[in-house]
Amino acid sequence: MVDLDAHFDIHHRADLGFPQSLPDFQRLFPDDAACAAYLEKLRWPDGFVCAKCGTFSAPVRVAKRPGVLRCGNCRHDTGLTAGTVMELSHTPLSVWFWAAYLMTSQTPGVSAIQFQRQLGLKRYETAFQILHKLRAGMVRPNRDRIGGPPSTHVEVDETWIGGRTRGEGRGVHHKVPVACAVEVRHRKPGTAQDKRKDGRYAGRVRLAVVPDRTTKSLCGFVESTGATGTLVVTDDWSAYASLRKRGYDHHAVAECGDPDEAEAFLPITHLVFANLKTWLIGIHHGVSHQHLQAYLNEFVFRFNRRYYPFNAFRSLLAIAGDATSPTYDELSHLIRRMSGIRWRVWLKSLSLSKNMGADANLARTGLCHTRHDRKYPVSVFSTIRAAQKSHCCI
Repeated sequence: MVDLDAHFDIHHRADLGFPQSLPDFQRLFPDDAACAAYLEKLRWPDGFVCAKCGTFSAPVRVAKRPGVLRCGNCRHDTGLTAGTVMELSHTPLSVWFWAAYLMTSQTPGVSAIQFQRQLGLKRYETAFQILHKLRAGMVRPNRDRIGGPPSTHVEVDETWIGGRTRGEGRGVHHKVPVACAVEVRHRKPGTAQDKRKDGRYAGRVRLAVVPDRTTKSLCGFVESTGATGTLVVTDDWSAYASLRKRGYDHHAVAECGDPDEAEAFLPITHLVFANLKTWLIGIHHGVSHQHLQAYLNEFVFRFNRRYYPFNAFRSLLAIAGDATSPTYDELSHLIRRMSGIRWRVWLKSLSLSKNMGADANLARTGLCHTRHDRKYPVSVFSTIRAAQKSHCCI
């Protein structure tokens, strides 16, 4: 069954191919000029149209400004990346294309530190910003709501993501609630995986950070993601009780803490949650709550296009070509504020006890290295400077 999200934003055009391997990528995009030509065809499939006067004509090329298209009628200049997630970026287009290819073609995606190493970028912040801007382009504007056909139903559930384990007693604290809605489709009888989960498999998925587990938050999430009249299956949490009044065919399942009941009635949402948590820990080693929604968008984008990852490269550039993204200052504002608090706590802890030795004091603050089971102190200020350079590492 073809995913409706992918069918909507993948352009079936003979003049706009997509790389299906690394040699294909190098052949299609050998330099920035090839990337610029591809982006121009993607943004203006029927030819360049001036944003100011609306004239449909071939643009005038400026030799010294290859990223600028000049209208032949009104002489208005239009930036090739204006209005995209790449706007005002000094990074070459080829780096942006490499990022889009690695994010979409690899099943687990790519972390910022991996991307920095593979492309030889000097600064981690550059890799972090590029990937985060592309994540902003992974949500299609005005995307349709899932569900609707009688042959499918939607499972809805919520889980807790992230949190801290140090400094506040036992357990994990400050977790963030995440809601999930996923279409449940059925395989054709007699196929190879027909008996797995009774022939059920995941269709399109939606994930969102919610402020809490109240009726307003959870039912609001269902209304924003699910089509009215859809059969919705949830657990018996009281916040879902008003879904039937809101126009949904709601069926609540009393799990009573029994994992067999959860596996029988809500297997797909639990599978999505398991894959999500494994991906966040395995690839990104955890994410902060202020950036969690961006990572959820990436997971949803690649999950919904898991059967044709190479086509997703073209889809990502198509959506990102008509989207806005946060600036680096907006991305790192909260991190800088929290990291400033962390450095002050570390420096204060250095003078907690005059009776402690230098090694023990450094070990208390975590500003020492361990090698062959022997701790040795390092320069406090060099460690802080190194940490400040990577304080956006999430």
